[in-house]
Amino acid sequence: MRKLILLLVCLTGLNYAGYTQSGGTTMDGQVTIEAGELSGARENSGIWSFKGVPFAKPPVGQLRWAPPQPADHWDGVKKAIAFGPSPMQKPIFGDMRFRSSGTQEDCLYLNVWTPAKRKTEKLPVLVYFYGGGFIAGDGSEARYDGEQMAKQGIVVLTVNYRLGIFGFFAHPELSKESAYHGSGNYGLLDQHAALVWVKKNIAAFGGDPNKITIAGESAGSIAVSALMASPLSSGLIAGAIGESGGMFNPTIPPVSLSDAEQTGLDFARKAQTDDLAELRDLTETELLDKAANLNMMSFPPTIDGYFLKEAPVKVFEKGKQARVPLLLGWNSAEIPYQSIMAGKNPGPDEYTEVINSLYGAKAKEVLRLYQGLTTDQVKRAATDLASDRFIVYSTWKWADLHSKTGKRNVYRYVFTPTRPPLSRAYRSQQPGLAGGMQPASAGKQTEEEQLGAPHAFEIEYALGNLALNPVYEWRKEDYRISHDMLRYFASFIRTGNPNIGSLPQWPVVKDNRNAQFLEIGVQTKAVQDKYTGRYLFLDKEYSK
Repeated sequence: MRKLILLLVCLTGLNYAGYTQSGGTTMDGQVTIEAGELSGARENSGIWSFKGVPFAKPPVGQLRWAPPQPADHWDGVKKAIAFGPSPMQKPIFGDMRFRSSGTQEDCLYLNVWTPAKRKTEKLPVLVYFYGGGFIAGDGSEARYDGEQMAKQGIVVLTVNYRLGIFGFFAHPELSKESAYHGSGNYGLLDQHAALVWVKKNIAAFGGDPNKITIAGESAGSIAVSALMASPLSSGLIAGAIGESGGMFNPTIPPVSLSDAEQTGLDFARKAQTDDLAELRDLTETELLDKAANLNMMSFPPTIDGYFLKEAPVKVFEKGKQARVPLLLGWNSAEIPYQSIMAGKNPGPDEYTEVINSLYGAKAKEVLRLYQGLTTDQVKRAATDLASDRFIVYSTWKWADLHSKTGKRNVYRYVFTPTRPPLSRAYRSQQPGLAGGMQPASAGKQTEEEQLGAPHAFEIEYALGNLALNPVYEWRKEDYRISHDMLRYFASFIRTGNPNIGSLPQWPVVKDNRNAQFLEIGVQTKAVQDKYTGRYLFLDKEYSK
């Protein structure tokens, strides 16, 4: 009898500790969220992952081109051990290697990695949005994998959102049928819906709903700036990270609703239908193929009066954005010089000719700011100008405005490492734009690839995922840089301040026009910005 009583006491104690029931507080791989119960998988590191979790109803049928709706409830325990489908897209970028089962219009799924030992821990949360120009990308990509960041004590999520014509198509009939009399921005509304889902459900995974940092690279970074500017984000965001890009001219700025609707009408006319119902009746593949065949894969974000009431530049100028700590930066060679030189040799005479054709009466000032007196100087100057015009200036503008009106700390970086040698399996190819691969020229990497860090190259470093990218023979210094960058980012997510331990001090931007920033590379260090004149020149060009 005494042994029986002792056994009952022990079992009762275990129940209170949560060790025998999925409904207890111990993280056991089974959680209850608003829509039902989920079971995940335990990685070798001990991190729990929950993949392919629906955060909204499938955006199909009448929900094509409609704001996302809450996910349906389910009975029983849903297995969350495989990534959901990728959003509809064409294979545009060679660096995108999805781990999903394929593309579908039914794509609104997210993935969670949690290090929580108990469901009551209230750990900081990172929600990461992928890049791809709003026409490509997926949360299953290995470079966005959340396991290494989760090992830093953070609950990590990647989120799928609609792309291209599925995510950004506007039309007068769509505006008429919506409650807010606007259309477009469905991909951005998907991101907002995911943040609402996180706020409601992340505590079940051991996360703190009041400590959500949003982050992204390229289009994902642009989306982060838009989410900060959206009135819908009130109370959802505690911090923000932007890697290369803000929604400021000339980097995918939003257009007026009337302009976006006209683009939609143009598409419908070229597709030989003015009937919205007919467009909705097209299969997902038929619609994607029509957009591709018409060379209308990309549709702009929209000032729709709902997600965006005005352009982000106006919101930030007025200080009406989310007032949260901001960490942002760009890479040292975002885009190659050829995009400026347009097929011309990178000689001083050719460079001068190109600048004269681009800037006319202002060419002399540009040649002073981006000086190219030798071939090597031209390559560097043209790379800098191409990068600034492409995405650096918009990121600088974001930092400039938030440091003035955001009333929270801003931290800037420039990422500088060059690419390591290709691994054996990829030596018959050479790197292309945004990390993609293309047929090799003379079997080796081209010169421009070694002028600095290209677009999207920092992602694996920041999230600790070098080992998941098989393209390169990563060096010891690459792993050291990644180790440090991961720690900086994790510290920012936890505290709003990236500084931690003995790592080089990352200065706060007090005056963005006389700023110190962190140069991340083989010798990471704080440096003084020497290029403000370039950004101020472009500021005049793009603020007209």
